[in-house]
Amino acid sequence: MNFGLVIELTKRDFIERYSGSALGFAWSFIYPLINILIYMIIFGNLMGARLPGTASIWGYGVYLIAGLIPWTAFANTVTRSSTVFLDKKNIISKIRVDLPTLPLFIVLSETITFCVTFIIFLGILLITGFSLSPLILFIPVIYLIQQVLGYALGFFLAMLVVFLRDLKEVVAIAFQIWFWFTPIVYVFDILPPLAQQILFWNPMAAVVSGYHDIFVYQRVPSFFYLSLVLAASIVLILLDYLIFRKLEKDIRDFI
Repeated sequence: MNFGLVIELTKRDFIERYSGSALGFAWSFIYPLINILIYMIIFGNLMGARLPGTASIWGYGVYLIAGLIPWTAFANTVTRSSTVFLDKKNIISKIRVDLPTLPLFIVLSETITFCVTFIIFLGILLITGFSLSPLILFIPVIYLIQQVLGYALGFFLAMLVVFLRDLKEVVAIAFQIWFWFTPIVYVFDILPPLAQQILFWNPMAAVVSGYHDIFVYQRVPSFFYLSLVLAASIVLILLDYLIFRKLEKDIRDFI
């Protein structure tokens, strides 16, 4: 496993993302700041949105952002990882690369973006008078679980996309649908019983609910469901490696 390559690819990812820009890396702060302010002001104040069980005018805005930030990191990790073998075929063709490590640079890159965005989010919460509890110490644990799942799915899809190029478009559409099957813009409790039973099988519902528990409801997340997500993710990673061992030669040939 070449961690040096992973770090180098992560650096290049940011360089290429902001190359030619006068402000450069500063945009990684500007974009999330503007987005967070828009959601907080429009949904929390101007639209008068109220979240059941909270009296704050910012309640729904916090609920929305607390779900959107981790979802964005997860969705970007999976969708970008699904094409990583094709995107980096020039590197794969020149040097012997341990293919399972390639999605790791995307996991790391999205983690940096997540950290920057969340720091800005926490700062805005403090400015608006929201109280932060020690429960925020659970955030790294929840994030680790979601990114293990992201790596597992991304690696699996990356192998398939090599053979089925149109699958990358299907993945993009699937994530649009998946978003609305995750309680980010709506509250889980308002759904009818049948819909709640369906969402029980959505691993990101447990993840996003963990963030909502911390920031909105000020309670300890349900680590029972999160542990199930982690266990399923580990099983998928093991399955990924079994599939990769059988298809590695074909994958390199098709790339």
